[in-house]
Formats: sequence, structure tokens, C-alpha cells
Amino acid sequence: MTAGRSFSGSLMLPRHLHCVGSRYMARAGPPQPPFMTSNLFRCPRWTGQHPSSPYPPTITQHPLGQSRPYNWCAPQRTATCGTNSCPWFPPQPSWIQVSYCNMSSAGDESFRKRRKNTEAEDWRQKSWPKRSYPPANDLRVPPKHGSSEVTDPKMEVKASVMRRWEDFSHLYPDRPVESKFDFTVMSYNILSQDLLEDNCSLYSHCRRPYLFWNYRLPNILHELQEMNADILCLQEVQENHYQEQIKPSLEALGYCCVYKSRTGNKPDGCAICFKTAKFTLKLVKPVEYFRHNISLLDRDNVGLVLMLQPKTERCASSVCVANTHLLYNPRRGDIKLAQLAILLAEITEVARMQDGNFCPIVLCGDFNSVPGSPLHRFIKEGTLQYAGMTIGKVSGQELYPRGQRILSIPIWPDSLGINHKCVYEACKDGQTTEPLKEEATKDAGQVAEVDKRYQNRVESSLQHHFQLSSVYSHFFPDTGLPEVTTCHSRSAVTVDYIFYSAAKNNLFTQPGSSVPCNGLQLLGRLLLLTEQDLWSLNGLPNETNSSDHLSLLARFRLEV
Repeated sequence: MTAGRSFSGSLMLPRHLHCVGSRYMARAGPPQPPFMTSNLFRCPRWTGQHPSSPYPPTITQHPLGQSRPYNWCAPQRTATCGTNSCPWFPPQPSWIQVSYCNMSSAGDESFRKRRKNTEAEDWRQKSWPKRSYPPANDLRVPPKHGSSEVTDPKMEVKASVMRRWEDFSHLYPDRPVESKFDFTVMSYNILSQDLLEDNCSLYSHCRRPYLFWNYRLPNILHELQEMNADILCLQEVQENHYQEQIKPSLEALGYCCVYKSRTGNKPDGCAICFKTAKFTLKLVKPVEYFRHNISLLDRDNVGLVLMLQPKTERCASSVCVANTHLLYNPRRGDIKLAQLAILLAEITEVARMQDGNFCPIVLCGDFNSVPGSPLHRFIKEGTLQYAGMTIGKVSGQELYPRGQRILSIPIWPDSLGINHKCVYEACKDGQTTEPLKEEATKDAGQVAEVDKRYQNRVESSLQHHFQLSSVYSHFFPDTGLPEVTTCHSRSAVTVDYIFYSAAKNNLFTQPGSSVPCNGLQLLGRLLLLTEQDLWSLNGLPNETNSSDHLSLLARFRLEV
């Protein structure tokens, strides 16, 4: 919420809500921590009474012992925590924060765009008609999309689609316990509440109570606990929710949490959380893609890189875990490639070992690119020829790309300090000396070497040093239908991935760089769903899945 904004006009609130102060904190009952963020009543769908959540949190119970079904299964889980150990437990009734907000998603990408213009000022001064509200004790759930029947949540039968765990461990030779280290990794875009409210048109199919934060939070935390992954890579983590609710809850479950907020005062960021019983933190490397002196890199997306040391009896290699959320805009593939190059350069810096090889790498995140797109192929194959490619085709998000400008050669300027192999050169962090051509000396051999380096800089190709494979195949082999990781009113596609450096004896190794790299074996994965499966549950978010993305989960083995 933008500081200093006031709410004017004659908008009527329910009688049990009272305006307090210039920011209009509407209270229902005794003061409690705010579970609703700002921008609640941004469009007509959000008007009306907000009941205190009638849905009790379920994180304290095992799914096999409760009535609420969940549409996923997971590998072996540990015992769940008790009620007192979960600081996120939402007291009722909760606070509701109300402010002026503009529900339109201005700009070319789906994140908050605040525009202080004349139209907004006129909107705030407009006289609004009185609106009718249901009684304060009306807890009925609005009808599903296309239905006219209103139901009572207590009488509702909750639908679910089971996600199957696919196990590959039996395909590998058995090894002694002391010579292997198994761990699980989860990647999950949990959908920032502010972004949800800023882009309500994407969720017009959803039933309103399922979009409130005090309904979504218990579902999200319950899913994180039930998955019980050793490493969590989370995107769109809203900072205030992270500090007040998510981080304390995960720490109570034995996680150590590291967070990187987006630049430009954006409300969300990326987080990596790991079980302290299985790993020791060696290094934290936050990655910002914004560069003040480079117009191409004017966006506020970020990444996060951690070096984790497995806790094993034998000496084991460290594991590099990277998490990111690349730019959404389908028409700016040039920005996406530049952001990815920065992340790969940072991974190269921290993952290279003394012998010149790389430690095992796990790369997770929302890459806003579909399977088979040039950006996706670049990650998996380690090379990309982009001469003549239009910027709208890089991510493959649009069937008919609107970005028709050809990618420049090179894509990013020399001042970034990263070459076409996605490696930092002598100068870093945007600080450079004179151009390479001016490094020439009287020594003819040195001149030739400088010319060669300059020629490499302007090659119309990109490369990276890692042999990365995708955990998922992106299509169901029996039906040929595509897997889906996100599903809302506008699209249903795969944009989330878990990439990993595969061991030589890994069964799912894919073509890539030949640079030596200690790798991992894929032991299992939580299968995704089809678009038809998700729409049978009324899309995402829904009653049991409280994000517009599905979680990804994989089990790996590191030989020690």
C-alpha cells in the first residue's frame, strides 16, 4: 500500500467495521495481527462483507486423520508439529486493512504499477453510490463460476485430484547408507497477496473466500509442512507475511530461512529455507538484476544463491542452490536472457571448486518461459544461437508473439562485465575499464589475444558451463498432454522448473555442457497435473491449493 494514500468518497462499510485513522484500519473484534493486506476492495468483486474466516487451519493434523482431502501426496514425512509450535495460527476475528487502490493492472507485466495521474485523482474524488452488504453472520460461499447456487461451506463436499509420487530409486544400484546422501527439494511460487489483489482479473473464476489471506495462509503452510522438503525455494513471498508468519512457522519446523526482497520497494521476493538437521550454511549470495547504468536491466526481479554443506559422516561436496523469479513480460525476452546471464555468472563464481570443476547445482524458480522455448533450451543445452531471433519468441509465452524487435548482438552492453559464456570478466558489478580493444599493447601476441577476446564478446550465441537437466519431462507419456504448473483465468502452462546438474550415472541426463561437474541422481518426483485436471477443481487458486502455481518436489541422491 502506498504510504499517505487516503480513502475518500462515500463507500459504505458494514456496520460492524469502524474506520480508524487516515489509513482506515477497519476492526472486527479485538485487535489482532493483520491477515488481510491492502487493496482489498479494488474492484467490484471484492466489495461486500468479509467474514472472519470460518475455515479452521489444518496444519496441526495429519492429512490421513482429517476430513479435508488434499490433491497431492509426498514422500516419507515426519511427525507434524503441535498447535503451540505453529506461530502462524490465525486468531479470529482478524484485522482488515482498507485503502484506496486501483484494481487495473497497468503496464506490460503483472506486478504493482502505481500511477499518480489526473485520472486517479478524479477517481478518488468521485461520489460513489451506496452499496448493500450481506448480514455480518452470512458465511455462505458464493457460487462457482457459471453457477447460480449459493452453498454453505459446512455442507460442501471438497473435490481433489491426487498427485502421484513417481519413484526411481529402484532403478539405481543399492549403496551403503554412509556412501549416499539423499535430500528433497521443493520449488513453489506461493502467490503474493498484494500481487493477487493487484491482478484480480486473473482470478475471476475463483470463489471469493478462497482468495483471502487468512484462508490461503493455513493451506500454504500445511502444504509446506506435509511436503517436508529438506530445501524450500519459494517465490512471490510477501515480505511482511514472511517476517511475521511464514519465517516463524518454518523455523518452528526446523528450517533456517534466507530471504531476498525485490528491489524498488516491491512487496515480495524469493526465499530459500533448509533443514538445519541436514545442511550447514556456508555462503549466501543475493542477486539483484537491476543496474542503474544499463537501460536494459531496469526491472526489479531478483535471485538468491546459497552454498549448503551436507551433514554426513564422510566428507561430501557442497551443494549450490539457486532460486529466482524472472521477468514476466512475454515481449521482453532480451531482459529475461540478461537476468538469467547474471544469475548463471553468480552461480559460476560460487560453485567452482579448487580443481576447476563445479559442485552439484540445483536451480529452481519461476522462469516465465515455457518448455521448448529458446530460454528453456538454453538452460538445458548450455548454448543458444540467437541471431535473427525476435525478443517475443524467447520465452514462448505467447502463441503469436507481440515483441517483434530482433535481439541485438550482443544482447547486453560491455559495461555489465559478463561475456557471452555467462561468466564475469575481470571487472564486476557494472564497473569496467576501457573497452577491450584499448587494452592493446606493443606486444603483437597480446594484441592478437585482445582482438580474439573482443571477437568472442560479439558472437551471436550464449553459453554456460553447467550440464543441467530438468526434473520434469513436461508431457505425460501415456496421453501426450502437457504438464501444467500454473493455471488462472488467462492461461495454463508450465513456467516453474527444478534444474539440476546430473551425475554421469543419472538415468535422466540430458544434453548439455561437457565441463566436468559433480552431479546428482534423480530418485523421484511429485507428478504435475494437466489443465483438465486443474479446471475440474475450478482452476487455481482453489479450495485446497491456495496459489495459482503448483508446487514442484524432487528427491536427489549425492554420492559421498
